Amino acid sequence: MSTYVYGITASSHPALPQDMGGVGDPARPVRVLKAGELAALVSDAPEGLRPKRRELLAHSNVLAEAGAAGCVLPMRFGSVAPDDDTVTSVLAERVDHYKERLAALDGKIEYNIKASHAEEAVLHRVMAGNSEIRAMTEANRQAGGGTYEDRLHLGEMVVAAVKAQEVEDAADVQHTLEPAAAAVSVGPESSGWLANVSFLVDRDGAEAFLTAVEQLRKGHPHLEVRVNGPLPPYSFVEPGPAEPAGTTSGVESAEE
Repeated sequence: MSTYVYGITASSHPALPQDMGGVGDPARPVRVLKAGELAALVSDAPEGLRPKRRELLAHSNVLAEAGAAGCVLPMRFGSVAPDDDTVTSVLAERVDHYKERLAALDGKIEYNIKASHAEEAVLHRVMAGNSEIRAMTEANRQAGGGTYEDRLHLGEMVVAAVKAQEVEDAADVQHTLEPAAAAVSVGPESSGWLANVSFLVDRDGAEAFLTAVEQLRKGHPHLEVRVNGPLPPYSFVEPGPAEPAGTTSGVESAEE
């Protein structure tokens, strides 16, 4: 049977509760596979697993339970290996890498920040900051709306100005928050967001990071800023022993 992988930790990590259940219906019992100094938190992989809320929460709950007792390298939802031996073999092969990651991520959490423009507010900002757009808008108004070509040209100018503002604001999001973080990981571009950035934060520094987020909001009232976290540091762990390319993060999917 295939093996579902939740995360990787040190073999000395405190044991999970004996009745800890994971993904599947009924929930598959979570067990520990040890290979030298490392261990993997796994269960049997159910057939036909889909990223439904119940399964996503089960994955997250295992990581939360384990993470409360020590550092865990989280695997993304849907990480499946052919069998237990495959998991332990990769742990043995990549022991130095995983030990380094465990040391680097100990005491750390992740916050994912997504930002988008508040449409009316950003248009006001663009108008206020671009004298050429203001002049053409006024000229069209005085001309009863202007010709089709005039309106088209004005629209193109506004779109270009908004796109330039998106680039500027995306840089501001990262530059404003990265001093309060230990590391930064820029996520893939997606429609609807001008910034999608994950920040690795010391647990003890979470309050300072969230204060920086509020300062970002106050300094950029034309931005809508979404905070997702604290999360296990998914964005700062390389793919594990079974993580397939393109697998979606369980926590992220559960929020959307």
